[in-house]
Amino acid sequence: MIENEILKYKEESAQQKRKRITFLILGGIFIGFVNGFFGAGGGMLAVPLLCFVAGLNEKQAHATAIAVILPLSIVSAIVYVRNGALDASIFSPVLLGTIIGGIAGAVLLSKLNNKVLVLIFYLVMVIAGIRLII
Repeated sequence: MIENEILKYKEESAQQKRKRITFLILGGIFIGFVNGFFGAGGGMLAVPLLCFVAGLNEKQAHATAIAVILPLSIVSAIVYVRNGALDASIFSPVLLGTIIGGIAGAVLLSKLNNKVLVLIFYLVMVIAGIRLII
């Protein structure tokens, strides 16, 4: 499967490759802005970008989004801490909870098939969008 993905990109023209890379960079800038501005949400935007522009399947897109968001979140956290926005009294319990939840989510991701994952992901996005409107 990965070989098919590699072959797909080997066959694209130089112009197609530049266009794809440009979309990925512009999408990355937007994702970085959203994550830095809101303190979250970049990963939810990264997954569709990685699926539709980079051609990754859902599991690859989710895993890649996490890998991309980690350094972005560290940079954003440094900026927030320097500006005095960190509430140290809740940091440890929230960190513990997110580590446990992150492990549980990653284990579940590895067990779900792509169709179920797509359904769950887009359902969560639609519900979040409706909640924002209401």
